[in-house]
Amino acid sequence: MSRENVDLVRTLIPPPEIDFAALFRDDELFEQAASALEELIDPEVESLANWMGGTRYVGVEGFRSLWLDWLEPWTSYHAQVEDLIDAGDRVLALSRDRGRRPDVDAEIELTASSVWEVRDGRIVRVAFYTDRDDAFEAAGVKR
Repeated sequence: MSRENVDLVRTLIPPPEIDFAALFRDDELFEQAASALEELIDPEVESLANWMGGTRYVGVEGFRSLWLDWLEPWTSYHAQVEDLIDAGDRVLALSRDRGRRPDVDAEIELTASSVWEVRDGRIVRVAFYTDRDDAFEAAGVKR
């Protein structure tokens, strides 16, 4: 089942040309995306913002709130998946993100990671990390 889990996570992460700031801030765009992916995400999905001490959000709107909190200082934000690592019922996603802040002329590049937990073909939990070592540990994957 874990190959299917990797494919599921790949489906849920927007391609690099999609601006996360535009997607999550626009009510209509977000609603369209959420409706299209409704069957793939548990309605009570738990999202964790580990850069904020593990702040917990619940549901699809909670997932959106987590992203809106993260995106507050960004005028644009894009993610490029570098690797998706099979960890059984979890998938470790490694990405290289880039964004622009209103007070900076150049784009800023960041490494990011997330651990997606799948149960019965649906995402039930996703935790976001700014430290890749923490993400590897949470996924139970050796570097």
